[in-house]
Amino acid sequence: MRSYLSAFNERQKEAITTDDSRVLVLAGAGSGKTKTLLQRIQYLIDKKEVRPSEILGITFTRAAANEMIDRLIMSADTSGQYEKIISDVSQPKYEIKKTRRSFETRHKWISGLTIKTFHSLCYTILRQYGANEFDNKFRIILDSKTDNDDEFSNATTPELSLDVMQKILIERCKSNDFLLDFKRYILDYYVDKQHLKEGPYKELNTYSKDFTTLDGTKVGSKSEQYIADWLYRHSIKYKYEATLIVENFPFRPDFFIPAANLCIEHVSDKSYPMGDKLKEYKRGGLHCVQTHDRITKDTSLFNHELDRIFAGLLPKDYHSKLVLNFSEELKSYLGFVKDYLTQVLRVMDMIKTEGLSVEEIRLNASNDKHERVRNFYELALPLIDDYIKYCVNKSYLDFNDLISTSISLCKNNADVLEMLQSTYKYVLVDEFQDVNNLQVDLLNLILTPESRLFCVGDDWQSIYGFRGSNVSYIIDFQKHFPGSTLIKLDTNYRSTTNIVEASNEVIKYNKYKVEKEISAFKKSTTKICVFAGSSKEENARFAAEEVIRLSEEGFGVDDILFLYRRTKMLEPYREEFYTRGMKLKGKTIHGAKGLEAKIVFIIGLTDGPGGFPDVWLMDRIFQTIKKSDVNLLMEEERRLFYVALTRAKEKVYLLTEKGSESRFLDEIPDKLIEKQTSEFKPIVEELESCKKCNSKLDQSFSFCPFCGMKIMKD
Repeated sequence: MRSYLSAFNERQKEAITTDDSRVLVLAGAGSGKTKTLLQRIQYLIDKKEVRPSEILGITFTRAAANEMIDRLIMSADTSGQYEKIISDVSQPKYEIKKTRRSFETRHKWISGLTIKTFHSLCYTILRQYGANEFDNKFRIILDSKTDNDDEFSNATTPELSLDVMQKILIERCKSNDFLLDFKRYILDYYVDKQHLKEGPYKELNTYSKDFTTLDGTKVGSKSEQYIADWLYRHSIKYKYEATLIVENFPFRPDFFIPAANLCIEHVSDKSYPMGDKLKEYKRGGLHCVQTHDRITKDTSLFNHELDRIFAGLLPKDYHSKLVLNFSEELKSYLGFVKDYLTQVLRVMDMIKTEGLSVEEIRLNASNDKHERVRNFYELALPLIDDYIKYCVNKSYLDFNDLISTSISLCKNNADVLEMLQSTYKYVLVDEFQDVNNLQVDLLNLILTPESRLFCVGDDWQSIYGFRGSNVSYIIDFQKHFPGSTLIKLDTNYRSTTNIVEASNEVIKYNKYKVEKEISAFKKSTTKICVFAGSSKEENARFAAEEVIRLSEEGFGVDDILFLYRRTKMLEPYREEFYTRGMKLKGKTIHGAKGLEAKIVFIIGLTDGPGGFPDVWLMDRIFQTIKKSDVNLLMEEERRLFYVALTRAKEKVYLLTEKGSESRFLDEIPDKLIEKQTSEFKPIVEELESCKKCNSKLDQSFSFCPFCGMKIMKD
């Protein structure tokens, strides 16, 4: 092998050739950190005469591991044949895999290396050494089919983790009590969010039925909708505005609950005179209560008020006698059920990663002052208990189990640990900023005072806190690994001057970081474009027009990448591009880690929930497990924005909306940006009002979307 050190700068050379036993290469975006790590491997073999079998390279994804192998093969393949083959996008994956193995065998030093993900490493450990500790006929349960690793592709379970959790939920819901509690939670905290999105009360025709309840009943006010939904979520049967004849006298209450012989009259104004009417109900032998708008505007107050009203009125065995079915009760809300179960699985992963017991979480949750948090865990923890038992009985291991079981195996079997330590004398970790507690525990077991640890990463790109990664390990590396050496790579070879300067300025607002001065190798004064449209649709039209213009300049589809915080942000852009017959390449920012493009559009840059930034752990549910200061959570969002900016090689577009601009835009100096204005005319130039409910209408409407009245055209 030839040495390519001449192609590296002085800092990179220092990292490649160091003899220090514990090294962190702290590298900014586009600084060639993976390239440096790979050259370090070649240097160890070529110059230090280290046996390839003594080298362990660790990544976080199979794609990253394959990329490392591919780049090592290309460095050894002087013919250029391999690069040509794998660059052919028409090649199927199985052919690339076959070719990779063929070329590995041609270069024995590459096939002798161990380059694995943390999970595939642990899988190998358990398969080779686990028989004496436990039944190692285990299978891997995945979160999704895309998580499959080539190494254990034949040892995965036929069902995904979400499938199992749903199966367990349905079994639990055979109990009426659990089903009713679960139904109440889903409808209280998921469906109610949809109601809240509908905005403030609208002025409506007094006699119209303009609100649809959860069970499909049409009612005349938002408050009545809340009452009807409360009754539905508690599986209490009711009649709306039914006429009751008592001794030839007609009563027509807003709600009648036969099982409780209860009438509810709802009035908007507390001062409304109801005394005479309530007396009539009493004389008719009907119990009647009065409710007011004020209680429906506070969810907690509303729930407690209705609980109080019904206390002791329903038969004690009312719910136990109901014949309830999971599918029937929740068939309209299965999407919300899936969201809930996804949250439960995420909570379980966090519990495992943080090394906490279910009992600890149960205690923390029970003492939480927020009712929603208590209700969530009252339902979630039994599901987690059942899930863990199910997996144990089936010999299923998830990714966290692979690592924790490997750690346990090594701690309980000195010979296994000694075997690992004597085998891997050089451990190299890519993207070290993404490690979690379990992964660091495993590293510390494998390492001995004589072994060498070489890590590359960037604390500014730590964006997986929601998966359990702990940025403190890279920021405080020298504390976690005493006597270690820190080498900084401070030249960005990917992005132009303005992009690098903008990303540097943004990240300065983070307090918890390692200070670095990153400079751009590529000199260019092209400014960052900021566009603030009046709507998402207008932003999408602007983007489409810009892509057309860029294509005229010679940029292709693969040169342009759309990045977004949440997948739904891309929907109006997909629609706009589809209607124009244009192709669009988009990724979540998390999914774009490691990617680059000449032109990058970052969309959805608005403040508030669902925007960017959007602090994920603001939700109290996750704070029960992993408490974090809001400012630190905001810092992760800012790191995510930094990652998005630094995917661009030549130009960045930042798309926001007037009046709700993301705070991140204010953190970029004005000298680095150019603001573009819209040349589009508004789609709706004139509005008219519905003659029935006075709602504002697009002139193109044929029917009022609020009350259904046909619009008569002049």
